[in-house]
Amino acid sequence: MILHKIDFHTHCFPDSLAPRALKSLGDCSGLIPETDGTADGLLKSMDSGGVDISVVLGIATNARQQKSVNDFAAKLNENERLVGFGSVYPDAPDALCELERIKALGLKGVKFHPEYQEFYADDEKMRPIYRKISELGLITVFHAGADYGFPAPYHCKPEHLKNALKMLDTNVVAAHWGGLALHEEVLDTLCGLPLYFDTSFAYGSTCLPMIRKIAEKHGADKILFGTDSPWHTPEKESRVIEFLGLDTEEKEKIFYKNAAKLLDI
Repeated sequence: MILHKIDFHTHCFPDSLAPRALKSLGDCSGLIPETDGTADGLLKSMDSGGVDISVVLGIATNARQQKSVNDFAAKLNENERLVGFGSVYPDAPDALCELERIKALGLKGVKFHPEYQEFYADDEKMRPIYRKISELGLITVFHAGADYGFPAPYHCKPEHLKNALKMLDTNVVAAHWGGLALHEEVLDTLCGLPLYFDTSFAYGSTCLPMIRKIAEKHGADKILFGTDSPWHTPEKESRVIEFLGLDTEEKEKIFYKNAAKLLDI
């Protein structure tokens, strides 16, 4: 049986910036990309891995980048197979106005990376931003847990996310099964709460039995297939889902149906 797939966690860059961006990110993390980092490279990977639609997550790592990151996300939306999400830099003086512009551009969500953006997910300074996001009904995706390019302490651990949820009244997605390399804390702290986990970057993990426990406790209704392309491929991350021993209906939810409902596709 061929299952439809929506990849809820990908990245790509403008063609002119992609080589430099991948080199910088690769040097920082030690990771080797699986695509060339462009939209065309992402689409080729999607074709190879049987992915119908990809959510492309932008990250504004400083205030100056906000406009260009969000304009690029809107440009990606011209391709019916790509869904661009925007980003704001939390310390930008015009962050709230930029959130309104994100909504006006037709973007369905925003991405935060608390390591690159240097804030704790439950910091009180985020309350006005989270309030505006909730008013606008924007899906909110967090990089969660460890990051290969940064040392501890991490800025978006499960406890931070649990606290942040109290300030948000919109759909929230915690990437990397709720917290990269922090799956025991995810199991104890986040499972069962009203948020989604995406499955990105689990392939090759030594914690697959723990991931299976997370899937069982959190439930297939609140899990979204994701790869973290260009760093992992759909083929690799699909194998993780197959490892979980789910039935066909549960896999359909994770691979496609949950994301389709969330994105109103």
